[in-house]
Amino acid sequence: MSATPTTPDARHADHPIEPLFLKRWSSRAMDGKPLSDAHTHSLFEAARWAPSTGNEQEWRFLYARPGTPHWETFLGLLMEGNRVWCKDAGLLCVIISHKFFARNNKPNPVYSFDAGSAFMSLALQGAAMDLVVHGMAGFEYDKARAALAIPETYAVEAMFAAGYPGDPTKLPEALAAREKPSSRRPISQSILEGPFAF
Repeated sequence: MSATPTTPDARHADHPIEPLFLKRWSSRAMDGKPLSDAHTHSLFEAARWAPSTGNEQEWRFLYARPGTPHWETFLGLLMEGNRVWCKDAGLLCVIISHKFFARNNKPNPVYSFDAGSAFMSLALQGAAMDLVVHGMAGFEYDKARAALAIPETYAVEAMFAAGYPGDPTKLPEALAAREKPSSRRPISQSILEGPFAF
């Protein structure tokens, strides 16, 4: 059973956009199979081509797949609410970003912005490949830094789970009920030509 929208009416845009943006959503249903090397590398290759200030490419990705020595460490970083479905992921990843410019070691004010851009590139590639890619804040940031030996010069940004689509009926009931693409508020509530007046 596919966990990605496959029909044109799964979501509707108010203005013309590429269909891939509507196809991408954060499913939780995965089949538990480790992500293949080929699929793993395609996701990270897409992230590689994200824009960044001065081509800094501040993002770094630390990951584990099921059945490998690091899997339990990554799974153990998650809050229980995420662990119950991430146990069936094909890959878990911690996204970090370098906080200083490589060229002069001065503080970089947009390292988080650029890391988010890289994740969006990765997530869209996952949607194009009919994979599940689900970003998360529900994990222990300090524990991730300690367990993965992340230096203080890097920010711990987020985690994501990726994998092959699974059967949503196998999720806990409360999560299965939420297993559908969400909508978005209209752009009129997010944009303004001129000064702030929301």
